[in-house]
Amino acid sequence: MNDKRRLTIGLLQLCDLFLIAVAFVLAAVFLAEARHDISLARFVAMRTRIGNFVIFIAGLALCHIVFRLCGLYRSRRLSRRRTEFVDVLVAMTLSSTCFAILGVIFSIRVITVPFLVLFWTLGTCIVAAVRLALRLFAAQLRAHGKDQRYMLIVGSNQRAAAFAMSIASHPDRGYRLLGFVDDPWPGMDAIKPTGLGLVSSYAGLAEYLRHNVVDEVAFYLPFASFYKRSSEVAMLCQEHGIIMRFNSDLFGLETSRWRSEEFGGTQYIATYTGLGDPVPQIAKRGIDIVLATLALLISSPVLLATAIAIKLTSPGPIFFLQERIGLNKRRFRIFKLRTMVPNAETLMPKLEAQNQVAGPVFKMKNDPRITPIGKFLRKTSIDELPQLLNVLKGDMSLVGPRPLPTRDYEGFNEDWQRRRFSVKPGITCLWQVNGRSTVTFEQWMRLDLKYMDEWSIWLDLKILVKTVPAVLRGSGAV
Repeated sequence: MNDKRRLTIGLLQLCDLFLIAVAFVLAAVFLAEARHDISLARFVAMRTRIGNFVIFIAGLALCHIVFRLCGLYRSRRLSRRRTEFVDVLVAMTLSSTCFAILGVIFSIRVITVPFLVLFWTLGTCIVAAVRLALRLFAAQLRAHGKDQRYMLIVGSNQRAAAFAMSIASHPDRGYRLLGFVDDPWPGMDAIKPTGLGLVSSYAGLAEYLRHNVVDEVAFYLPFASFYKRSSEVAMLCQEHGIIMRFNSDLFGLETSRWRSEEFGGTQYIATYTGLGDPVPQIAKRGIDIVLATLALLISSPVLLATAIAIKLTSPGPIFFLQERIGLNKRRFRIFKLRTMVPNAETLMPKLEAQNQVAGPVFKMKNDPRITPIGKFLRKTSIDELPQLLNVLKGDMSLVGPRPLPTRDYEGFNEDWQRRRFSVKPGITCLWQVNGRSTVTFEQWMRLDLKYMDEWSIWLDLKILVKTVPAVLRGSGAV
């Protein structure tokens, strides 16, 4: 990393800490003025106790660590604005959680639930707005030829050409393509649409690098047939201290993403098809715990009334426990309010012929096993409220592919459908808000995979919001 880059990152880190401090003060003052406790002028004039100041500095330090873990100080040239906004959203959520923990530990009166909500809102908006402004400013500089990075592309195939055209279509990212490195071969016509040509052969690359400005080299050679050549070029780039970019799709794994990891001093590339980065997963888990706890508290009168109704209208237990398939085929017992007769599972074989949906799942509109109150509980999804306990236990998430019974899982006949089990199952999902039982089994599986491939905290929040009207309408419930 050069000195200019270090200075830029240092200033950005100080800017973020300043913005978090501003959001903290504004949230505290706004709530204090709303309660007529203190005015802004008096807040500025008042003295702060050393202990409180130290706790505040500790909170800022934790926020700094969180922002670093969320990757907010990595190069953002090739990332989208939406990606950076989501990272800011996750970072501010975790930062608010850090202040909440400090508030509980040190009994800080100002850190209340309304304060945390306001601090999170202000912090997210301010930091995101400043980041957007910096992006727009950098884009203007790069569009006028400033802050350029010079890039070579190794290989002259269709994938290399597609990458070159993608880079060229975004001048705001500040990349100047020098051309391609390759030896002449019959398929070189693929690079003609780019308007770029060969600038060097492999034999002349060392000489080219000695006499030209090259910041980055992107590799687009076929891995299997050009491993030795790629290794030689990579070693040469390493000697010159040039950044190298490798396409992660080494084996044609279209839906797999990758990340670098270190173990025992050795670097590894790990592929994944689930939710991936640990920091967003931690944020997702934190949201699960907070919202599941609140939902349980709010719905406790409904649960109590429903439990009494089940007991009065049907013999048998209040809860229905069933083995389901969870994360990476782990088995767990799901909690539901009982909507069927106690021996419902033993009656299943007699009803198999009346299954009304294709695929391994069983759905029957007028299932004779359902109790009088059971149909209402299913239509309103009240029977699924105890799954909030599964969320708190960690077996499930609020949002994710629905956990299937062992019977349904054993009926799967295509392995691509089993990728859905590489993430934690959830109470609601895209299938839940897109018609439930009116969606075919294959569409259901593809919706689950779409959720996994497009996952973000924002997507989870959208699904949760859409779940409420879907439940009220009883969409697709049987």
